[in-house]
Amino acid sequence: MVIRKASHAGSWYPSKKEALIKDLKSSFCNNTFGPGKLPESLNMETRTIFGGVSPHAGYAFSGKCAAFTYLNLFKEKIPDTIIILGTDHVGYGGVALLGDGAWETPLGNLEIDTELSQKIIESSDIIVDDPSAFTGFMEREHNIEIQLPFIKFCAEDKDVKIVTMKFGGKKDYSAFEVLANDIATSIKALNKDVVIVASSDMSHKNVSSTEQLDQFKKIDHDVIDAFVEFDPKKTLSAASRTTVCGAQTITTLMLICKNLDCTNGKSLKYYTSTDVRGEYGYCVGYFSGILMKLT
Repeated sequence: MVIRKASHAGSWYPSKKEALIKDLKSSFCNNTFGPGKLPESLNMETRTIFGGVSPHAGYAFSGKCAAFTYLNLFKEKIPDTIIILGTDHVGYGGVALLGDGAWETPLGNLEIDTELSQKIIESSDIIVDDPSAFTGFMEREHNIEIQLPFIKFCAEDKDVKIVTMKFGGKKDYSAFEVLANDIATSIKALNKDVVIVASSDMSHKNVSSTEQLDQFKKIDHDVIDAFVEFDPKKTLSAASRTTVCGAQTITTLMLICKNLDCTNGKSLKYYTSTDVRGEYGYCVGYFSGILMKLT
């Protein structure tokens, strides 16, 4: 069985269980950049929140923003499985998932939902089962791993499973439509409570003045506004004019959720690394948003 190591523990987030729990609690309870409260499940019978965007930088910068996403994904009820749509920073050219095995975290391993992963493989002519997309040299890729301690923390004692997917190479909207249909069809085929997370930071750019920071934020808000409008084609177009690193994951998330009859997008939080540091320089935007089915 493949065990993907927690290769960024101790650098992007704490490697010790106690320190990591303290860091996660701090992210949730922060009143300035975070939601100001710990996650709590209402154990509802039905779900209205099916997907969300979560950033993937070091927790000191993006953790408080990510806390909004997971607070909302877990508040109605703790899901059975979370599909994580990961981007690629290290040169993988295809679309892959890890068919079985587990991902290591300092809070304990998260196992792959093999039933759902195999159903996706069976449904798709594009997605392949490729452990090499996540292990070895590819362990340098951080964006899926960063999400996992949040999931493990929010799951409490429930055995939540994951399906981890890497989106490399594909850039055209029609391909994302096909991928989203394959994934949504697989979800509908199983009697499970499944939510989807798109891992993505927003723009990346040096800023040296208030004017540049305002322009930086305006460009990001063009993407966020399209997300709230629940217009995936407009979102991809806006993101493609930026340095948003997960344009493909956000777009596919939106298309999957449309297939699952979601109707509304909502922005929960946006800020930048410059806001956190209080000084200019290299700046990254962080966004939390969710997709809902409202009647």
